[in-house]
Amino acid sequence: MAESLPEHERILQEIESTETACVGPTLRSVYDDQPNAHQRFMEKLDACIRNHDREIEKMCNFHHQGFVDAITELLKVRADAEKLKVQVTDTNRRLQDAGKEVIAQTEEIIQCRLQQRNITTVVEKLQLCLPVLEMYSKLKEQMNVKRYYSALKTMEQLENICFPRVSQYRFCQIMIENLPKLREEIKEISMSDLKDFLESIRKHSDKIGETAMKQAQQQKTFNTALQKQNNLSYGRNLYINNDAIPETRNEVILKQNLEEEEEHEDEVLTAHDLVDFSPVYRCLHIYSVLGDAETFENYYRKQRRKQARLVLQPQSNMHETVEGYRRYFSQIVGFFVVEDHILHVTQGLITRAYTDELWNMALSKIIAVLRTHSSYCTDPDLVLELKNLIVVFADTLQGYGFPVNRLFDLLFEIKDQYNETLLKKWAVLFRDIFEADNYSPIPVSNEEEYKIVISKFPFQDPELDKCFPKKLPMSQSVPQIYIQVKEFIYASLKFSESLHRSSTEIDDMLRKSTNLLLTRTLSSCLQNLIKKPHIGLTELVQIIINTTHLEQACKYLEDFITNITNISQETVHTARLYGLSTFKDARHAAEGEIYTKLNQKIDEFIQLADYDWTMTEPDGRASGYLMDLINFLRSTFQVFTHLPNNNNDHAAMSGKVAQTACMSACQHLSTSLMQMLLDNDLKQISMGAIQQFNLDVIQCELFASSEPVPGFQGETLQLAFIDLRQLLDLFMVWDWSTYLADYGQPGSKYLRVNPSTALALLEKVHRGMKDLSKKNNIFAQFRKNDRDKQKLIETVVRQLRGLVNGMAQHT
Repeated sequence: MAESLPEHERILQEIESTETACVGPTLRSVYDDQPNAHQRFMEKLDACIRNHDREIEKMCNFHHQGFVDAITELLKVRADAEKLKVQVTDTNRRLQDAGKEVIAQTEEIIQCRLQQRNITTVVEKLQLCLPVLEMYSKLKEQMNVKRYYSALKTMEQLENICFPRVSQYRFCQIMIENLPKLREEIKEISMSDLKDFLESIRKHSDKIGETAMKQAQQQKTFNTALQKQNNLSYGRNLYINNDAIPETRNEVILKQNLEEEEEHEDEVLTAHDLVDFSPVYRCLHIYSVLGDAETFENYYRKQRRKQARLVLQPQSNMHETVEGYRRYFSQIVGFFVVEDHILHVTQGLITRAYTDELWNMALSKIIAVLRTHSSYCTDPDLVLELKNLIVVFADTLQGYGFPVNRLFDLLFEIKDQYNETLLKKWAVLFRDIFEADNYSPIPVSNEEEYKIVISKFPFQDPELDKCFPKKLPMSQSVPQIYIQVKEFIYASLKFSESLHRSSTEIDDMLRKSTNLLLTRTLSSCLQNLIKKPHIGLTELVQIIINTTHLEQACKYLEDFITNITNISQETVHTARLYGLSTFKDARHAAEGEIYTKLNQKIDEFIQLADYDWTMTEPDGRASGYLMDLINFLRSTFQVFTHLPNNNNDHAAMSGKVAQTACMSACQHLSTSLMQMLLDNDLKQISMGAIQQFNLDVIQCELFASSEPVPGFQGETLQLAFIDLRQLLDLFMVWDWSTYLADYGQPGSKYLRVNPSTALALLEKVHRGMKDLSKKNNIFAQFRKNDRDKQKLIETVVRQLRGLVNGMAQHT
């Protein structure tokens, strides 16, 4: 109990000293104590309250008098306070009435101050925004007048300088959002302008190229003329010591031409005059400003590559006219002139490496196209004009720094094509000349006609007396062929000009092409001429004479080439003309054709033979076909003999040909007669037919012994019939015992008779005798002789077969 009282006092102290919101925990501790602690706490609390009440009462009693005094004093002041209140109220009313006007004016002043401040702020903001708006307005104006590069610069100023100052305003945000659209618009417009530019240069490429090629050609002509003038001046100075030299007419004309060319050259437009390059410059600057220059460069190069492929694609009929080639070259030159201009006036749009790569690609394509299309050209004049165009084309592009060596190498290939077309053209000329020739010696009535002939052909007449009228040994085709060969050399020389080759190379080219003309074209024409059916023996002999003169003229052709090229024939690598072999081959072919035609004619006569191989008695005279054949041979060889022999060479040549032809004809006649006897279709021959055949052979021998062609020694010509003669003698004499006894001996009478030949003919005679015996069996007196002869024949046949078999076993 005593312990709980101090605890209750502590709790009461806490309650008094603690705020009301925190009393809960303290009160809870009253209930957590011992039983009946609450009752005791309440008692303690009541006691505490009574103590406080007594203290309050003591304090009130102590201050009561002072309170009474204060109330008394307050009541005294009350009346004065009422008066003061009335005065204050009246003063306040009057002050309020007076302040209303002041307040109204003050409010007006405040409003003016606010307006003034707002105006100042607006002016400041407008001064800040106006440059932005003005610059944006300027941007719009630049866009309207298509000053896109300036517009992009204005955009940069707006973004970098102006917009940061007014970025808080909505109109600025709108402008900022609009600038990318304007940039895209500028890019699209610029790209459209670039496309128009690309289309423009595509259309104008041929005109640009044509202009550039004209300039290059005029410059070359001017330089050539100037060089000639300098050479003239230099030549005069060699002979005159610094004296005043009056200008010759040629020099005056030369100067006038040079002045006209210079004036004309001034009038020629350049690529810059023909095409407005500003779109590409503008587009390049715009894309550079936009930081997208690489995209522009790639696009430009890609489009130009496409255009290059289009330009390099030729028309299918380009090879038909020179205008087709000129248009093709003009477009290519125009393309690369534009590229060269772009290369030199822009920075980095294209590079030298790019143009070199593009040129190499184009060059390969150009060479392939020219190879293909030039192969279609059949007109040498067109090929020559093509060559001149290629030279101008190469010189033009070389002037712009493009390598063109491969084009000049191509010209050497085209030169072969040119030579081929020349050869074809000259083949037609040669054929026409040969067709028009009468193959008769050229008649010359007087010295004037003679001079006309030798002015065309280097003929050396061995007869110095020049008696007229006379006949030159060659026919009219010889000088014409010689002239055409010289014309061919001139035509070939035209192609060699402007190829930047030395005189030695040109000389070599001329000689090689001339050799082709002689060995291939002229040789082929001669061979075809010789084979033509209408060319007779006389014409063939004249052709032999003609080829001899053409062969002798080859040395003059070599001198002609030497004079053109100023290259001596003694130069180490100088080629020689192959006329010797060409005309020698032609002569051999003509001679062979003479022999062939003679043999064909002999065969035609032989086909007219109509022997009665069963006749019992000969007619007593030679066959008609054979006499006609011999008469034909006599007249033919008389023509050979009477050919003009103006010099010993021609006489020897015609005599040699006649001898060979005569020997060939006799040999062929002998062979044909022998084949007639041994023909497998001929089964039997009577002795009367043998005797008739012998008469024909005798006529052949008489013809051979009559010396139809002079120059044969002894019985050389008769030897052509020796095989027939010995065979017929064997049957006519019936000298089989001698033949069989002497067979194989060098001195045998029938040395040229082959056992197989004798056997074949004997079997035919044997069958003929049998057939004759059957017909004559009514004559009893002949039967014994026939039987004896047949037995003899059978014995001889067996012996001949033995010889033939022995020969077969021996071989």
